[in-house]
Parts: sequence; structure tokens; C-alpha cells
Amino acid sequence: MTTELKPYPFEFIKRQARPRKGSETEHHGVVIVGGGVAGLTAALALAVQGIPSVVIEADDSVCFGSRAICISRRSLEIFERLGAVGEILEKGLPWTGGRSYYRNQEVLHFSMPHDANQHLPPMINIEQYYIEEYLVHALESYSELADIRWANRVTGVAPQDGGVMLDVEQEDGQPYRIQADWVMACDGGRSKVREALGLHLQGTAYEGIYIIADIALKSALPTERLAWFDPPSNPGSTILMHKQPDDIWRIDYQIRDDEDPQEAVKAENVLPRVQAHLEMIGETAEWSPLWISLYKANALTLDSYRHGRVLFAGDAAHLVPIFGVRGANSAIDDVDNMAWKLAAVMKGRADPSLLDSYSAERVFAARENLRQGMKSTEFMAPPTFAFQMMREAVLDLALDTPGVRSLINPRQTSAIHYEDSPAVAAGDHDARFTAGPRRGAVLQSAPLRHVDAQGRESTVHVTQLVRAGQFLVLAFGDAAGLPADLNQAVASLRESGLGVRALAVCGREQGASGDEYLVDPDGKVTELYGAQAGGVYVVRPDGHVFGRWLALRGQELVDAFAVLLGKTTQRRSA
Repeated sequence: MTTELKPYPFEFIKRQARPRKGSETEHHGVVIVGGGVAGLTAALALAVQGIPSVVIEADDSVCFGSRAICISRRSLEIFERLGAVGEILEKGLPWTGGRSYYRNQEVLHFSMPHDANQHLPPMINIEQYYIEEYLVHALESYSELADIRWANRVTGVAPQDGGVMLDVEQEDGQPYRIQADWVMACDGGRSKVREALGLHLQGTAYEGIYIIADIALKSALPTERLAWFDPPSNPGSTILMHKQPDDIWRIDYQIRDDEDPQEAVKAENVLPRVQAHLEMIGETAEWSPLWISLYKANALTLDSYRHGRVLFAGDAAHLVPIFGVRGANSAIDDVDNMAWKLAAVMKGRADPSLLDSYSAERVFAARENLRQGMKSTEFMAPPTFAFQMMREAVLDLALDTPGVRSLINPRQTSAIHYEDSPAVAAGDHDARFTAGPRRGAVLQSAPLRHVDAQGRESTVHVTQLVRAGQFLVLAFGDAAGLPADLNQAVASLRESGLGVRALAVCGREQGASGDEYLVDPDGKVTELYGAQAGGVYVVRPDGHVFGRWLALRGQELVDAFAVLLGKTTQRRSA
């Protein structure tokens, strides 16, 4: 067995930025610091809304090594909305569940929610460098709106009245300055922007350390999450396995407390453990190591993600344990939430105070992700002897007692419900609905028949109706058009410059109406959403329900938007 690491079967393209010459300070509306998953997604989310940005990325290519590998359905919905999901789905490996073993016996087989209503898988496995590369591909269609400056690094950050001054250094060492109206800090766990502002992440840092190893292995094992607790091959350890594209397997295992991490991460110590595990599960094919690194679980966050004109997202804002795959997925959710609000502010459609709701919602989301991630971490990597004893007791019982097996569940990431957000409607009829996605929740997917203005039909899922930078109004009833009062209100909002897409959802074909509408012939979507004739759902550009009404007058809709966008002095009710 060789200890030499072989290259990944992926072409890492070295990219260069156009050199900046002269000492004149540049001015840009939005500067994104960091060109990883968060930063590239942010640039794309702004570009599709017509907002230009400059991305400052210290590396000269997409990320290298084993980083995020699991992308959730929620993230796929966001990528679909941004026109970037095609290559990701084509390359990624979908999966719906996983298995956990205690020593060499199965103690849990779990499945994530998935049914015929879903057009996207609950999870796919794909290496982060592919995600970033495909985002770069998507951004090529917006070259006039997204300026990615590879091999440039931010060296100074100075907030000013009405903006932020950035000192930037090019690959050749030449400095230049950018005056930015807004800065999106997406520069990772060691954020230079966060450091420059004197901000610190707060929370829990766990002592347990994991080895991460990528190997090339042709295996017939299915794509699912695999976990072994105290396996005979590595007694006292926890081992995780994930299949990735290109016949690559990600293997994570916990090192013992008495091991020196710097010794444990050396190839000559890692590879025999990997070999022992592969032999235990019956894998006899040749394999090659590609990557080895250390990982330490942290559950940390900033208290606020908005600091004046600087907005934090992804690992720059929070560090989430890997268990439950919340890292990259929460970063994607961050910038999806941020982008439509920042675009609305920059277009003059909303008061800058709307961005306070970005911080409120995503700090809440981070704390929920941390809460769930900490539970998973305490089981996967027990921080104390007491937790270790509890885990062993649960695993022992799980062998013969199915009722306790749910305690082993890895708590995979799920969409966050902004129940008490300042950016949802305060006076809707949410509590009177008996079913459907609640105010602040994401939409439930289900198929409908879409009829366009020319009478052409196609099948569309509810989540596919959401468009970047547009609010969605779904009016349930018997007619193909909206009620006159509501239609007039929508027209008024559009005239003010607000992006609003309004669609009637009716129970039968109506013939040519001159407007697009939706048909729910068997009433399944209407039932799923708890909607009666006259019911209305209003959905934000990020796919979260803004509000829902059993009946909605046009002026109520106008007033609700005015409160959201800060265009009125009306106070929100509790």
C-alpha cells in the first residue's frame, strides 16, 4: 500500500483576474469578499436580479480538497431558481437515507422525507469543487454583472459613512482600493473581514477530532450515509462513509483522546485504519488515497450578521458541526435570504432596515442549526465520559429495542421556519389554516398543470414557481384569473417597481384567458395547502411564505408589503 496521495480526477483550472493599474479608488455597489460556495452563490443571486457585484477571491481556482459534499433539497431548489442546478444534478449522486451500525450489527435504517410530490431528491452527494465550478459556469452568462477577481485578497476593511473602504492586494503584490456601498463577507471560518471589524464567534468548541480521508475506490455499495460506532476494525472510534462522484469515497473517523493529532493525520497512520475498515466491510478492490486532513467540531456564531454596511454569511458568520450536513447548505440559505433583500434596497424598493431581518432570520437559523448539530456531535463524538456512557447504553439497547433507535438519527438538515420573523405578515390568517406551509415556512412541493398566456400546458412543481427577486401570489378559486380587487392591487405594486408574480390556482381547465394560470385538477395541492376558494398564499423571493389568508382584499396586500419594505410608519402587531 502506497502512502502517496494521488490527484483528484478533476481539472483545477487556474484563473486570473485582469490586473488593476493606477491609484484611483474604484467604486462599486456590492463587493463580495470570498469566492467559495457562499460568495459565488451570492454573486449569482444578485446577477439574476440585475445587481452587479465584484467578488474578491484569494485563491486562483475553486476550492481544493475534501470540504462540503452533501447538498440538500432546499439548496437544490435555490440553485434551480438561479439557473445553476442542471450540472449539479447531472454530476451528483442522489440518496434518500442511511444505515448505522454498532460494532458489526445494524441498529438504524433511516429515510428522509421523499414522495411523488418531489421533483428533487432529498440529498445529493457532490464534491464542493464541482459546486463552485458549476456556479462559475452559471456566472459566465452574467459576465457584465459579476466580476470575479481571482488571486486578489482583502488586506484592510474600514467602515465609513454610507459605505466601506477595502484595501485589496493583487497576485503580483500591487495594492488598490475599492469604495463599496455594501460588503458581503463570505470569506470563511478565518474571515479577514470579521477580524478587521474586531468581531468574534461565540459558542462551543468541541475537543473531539476527526480525520477526513478521500479515497478512490470502485465499490458496489449504494449511495447512502453509512456510520459505524465502535467497529471491530477501529475499536472505540466512529466511522462515517459517503460515496461521491468519480468513484471517490469520503471516510471520516474520530481519533482517540490519547492520540497526537499531528501524528494521527500522517498518511502512514491513516491508511492502515482505512484498510482495516474496508476489509471489515468486505471491500477487497484496490484503492488510492487522495486527501487527508483534520476536522474539529465547532458550534459558533456571530450575534448579528449585519454590521452597518457589512453583511456576514456562511462560515464567516457561523461554524456548524459537519454532522447533519448543515455547513454549506446553511451558507446557501444565508445568501439566498440576503440577496433579495439587498437587491430590493439597492433598487430603492425597500428601506435598508429590511436587512435587519436578514440578520434576525439567519441568526435564528444558525442557532437552530447549532442546537441540532450539537445534539448530533454529542452522539457522534461524545465530549465527556458521561456522554460516552449514554451513547453506549443507547447503542446496546438499540440492538433489541427498536423504540430507542430514533436517538441514533443523525438529524439531517431541514429548512428553517421563520415563525417570529419581522419579515413576515403580522395580520394574516395563518392560525386559521388546518394544513399547508405556515407563515415563515418554505413551500411544500407538489405538481400542478401550468397554462401560459398562449394556452400552452406543462407540468410544474409549486417550488418552481418562485423566481429570483419576485414575490409570488397564489390565489385559490374556481376562475383562471385573480379577483378584480386583488388583480388591481398586484398591478399597482408592479407599477411601483416591485416584482410580483400572481397566479390563480383553479380546479379545472378554463380555456384561453390571456393570462397564465395553474390547474389543480384533482384538488391535491389545494388540500395540501389547506386552501378554500378565495384563499391566498403570498410567498417571498426566497421561497418562504410571507403570509396566507382565507380571503385577501387588495388593500390588505398593499399594506402588508408597505410594512415589510419599510414604506409606511404603520407598526407591526405582535
